[in-house]
Order: sequence, then structure tokens, then C-alpha cells
Amino acid sequence: MSESTATSLLSEHTRHEIDHWVAKFPDGKQRSALLAALRAAQHQNQGFLTAPLMDAVADYLSLRPIQVYEVATFYSMFETKPVGRLHVSVCTNIACTLLGSDKIVAHIEKKLGIKTGESTPDGKFFLKCEEECLAACNNAPMMMIDHVYYENLTPEKVDQVLESLK
Repeated sequence: MSESTATSLLSEHTRHEIDHWVAKFPDGKQRSALLAALRAAQHQNQGFLTAPLMDAVADYLSLRPIQVYEVATFYSMFETKPVGRLHVSVCTNIACTLLGSDKIVAHIEKKLGIKTGESTPDGKFFLKCEEECLAACNNAPMMMIDHVYYENLTPEKVDQVLESLK
């Protein structure tokens, strides 16, 4: 893939975001910006990464494609198939579980009419997964929707959050 192909697949905003992160690291250490680059590329593509898009990121950062694929498939924050626009994750680590995260997951599944790992038919919500830990134990149970935390959840509070996003 040529630089022009990478440039055509990555939006100007995405390239700007990648450049912002690359500038934070010493010369030759652009691989350190890979997580931010993949996040920006995924965001520009309605929430998932394609092989050509990952190849474009690799070219833009002067990396081998396999270096990008291993990161994109390892971290749970990246999707490699189409999913709903809003990613909903519920923490199910010990603190959240003890305070009812299992009931929150069941409530969200019922409210949205989907199971964990599925998207709503309208493509709005993706109940990504039950996350091992989202580091908000002091305000358990909690969920994250597109990198925004919602804490001290009750079924009623979940309903309010989901309704506000519709």
C-alpha cells in the first residue's frame, strides 16, 4: 500500500489524531502511538477495523501489518467486524459482581433485546462484553459506554442512561 492509499483510507481527522500521538514519543518510536491510532481509525469507521484500514495504519506509522493486527486482535477495545455504534461494557470483576453487576447485565440484555456480544437491530448499541475490570471499584456496579463511565448503577439508572443516548 502506498502513502497515498494510506492517506485515502485514513481521514484527515484520523491522521491529525495519529500525528498528535506520534509527536508525544521520541523519533522512531511511532509504534507507541499504535493504540491511539487504532482507536481513531476504528472511530472513523463506525466502530470497527477492517484489514485495509489496519494496513493503512501500519503504512502511516511505518510498521509491519502484523504488528498492527496483533494489537487490534489482542485488546478488547478493538472490533474487527461491524458492531453497533455505542459500545456498552459492564464491569464484572469482584466488587461489581458483589454489588449486582450480573443483574445489570441481565437488565441491559432485556432492555435492548440482545445478548452480550450482540448489536441491536438498528445498529445503535453493541453490548460488547462483560469486562473483567474497568477500575471504578469504589463506585460499583458500573458500565462504560464509548469511554464514558456510569457508576453506582441500578436498573433505573441504566434505563435513564440508555434513554438519554437514544
